[in-house]
Amino acid sequence: MPLSGSHPLVSGVTADAPLLAAYQGRKPSRRPVWFMRQAGRSLPEYKQVRQGTQMLEACLTPELASEITLQPVRRHDVDAGIFFSDIVVPLKLAGLDVEIKPGVGPVFAEPIRTAEQVAALPRLQDSALDPIREAVRLTVAELGSTPLIGFAGAPFTLAAYMVEGKPSRDHLGPRRLMHSDPETWAALASWAADVSGQFLRAQIEAGASAGQLFDSWGGSLSRADYDALVKPASARALAAVADLGTPLVHFGVGTGELLPSMLDAGATVMGVDYRVPLDEAESRLGGNVPLQGNIDPALLSAGWEPLKAHTLDVLARGAVAPGHVVNLGHGVPPDADPEVLTRLVSFIHSVPVDANPRTWESQEA
Repeated sequence: MPLSGSHPLVSGVTADAPLLAAYQGRKPSRRPVWFMRQAGRSLPEYKQVRQGTQMLEACLTPELASEITLQPVRRHDVDAGIFFSDIVVPLKLAGLDVEIKPGVGPVFAEPIRTAEQVAALPRLQDSALDPIREAVRLTVAELGSTPLIGFAGAPFTLAAYMVEGKPSRDHLGPRRLMHSDPETWAALASWAADVSGQFLRAQIEAGASAGQLFDSWGGSLSRADYDALVKPASARALAAVADLGTPLVHFGVGTGELLPSMLDAGATVMGVDYRVPLDEAESRLGGNVPLQGNIDPALLSAGWEPLKAHTLDVLARGAVAPGHVVNLGHGVPPDADPEVLTRLVSFIHSVPVDANPRTWESQEA
């Protein structure tokens, strides 16, 4: 089903946004920037509005999810809103017993590790996604010409949480399962891919102008294992929204060795974490791929001059790509100073699109 006539991309409301121009390899009117995890965590207004509300409750309350999504756009003048939610939300909506415990992360009442458990997994009913659609509609109405980015967790990350039953440092459980019982793993990864694709599609159809598939734990995999046992599921998730025609970003943490395979899964833009310079990433990808990234989050609290120099280096390296959307090489840390983020956005916007960042001199006082 194509996007409706009222969709911001179809109506033209967001069609010329700097973010989308860069995602599509066109020249933007200014250097676009947004931050992963910009909605929440470090913002005092987020902490205030979240008082007394559990994480998943906040994600599934449309008015609250919309307000949290809008907060960093108002404060920082970033070039996109990133939909406030969590990668386990579609699992919760499908009927799995999962909660997000403060200081821990997603915790499942029962890990999923057998063929019988996978076969019994429920289908995600389309109507269960209505709170997500409503939150997106409310947000898009307020954003105007600023695009909203929808997102979903990549199948490996979702399946890894389900197998472990909680966060893990090494992800031995899912890595063991994919080799000891490849049929059960494939079924679980396919289920996760379908749920992820449904979740992302609901956001895009409701008004998001781009989508991002986020693989938190993909960096624990070898490229051979990713190609054989994970990439088909990621491709399945991205294929669920490919017909909608929006830019699709694929981002993983510690996935520098996997970049070509992740692009191959169906992305149109590659997100790059802070470990791989953008010009090196573009080389690994074969060229002609729009990039997103990759300021080191640690630099946010290292002082303005080191952050400024690092940012200019990131801009210069990103210039080798046909399009570059500035972002962090991971999410905003909880202890980040919001004023530093606002200043950083203003600084990035001040660097002319045609300027060489290596030789450009800031006019900032």
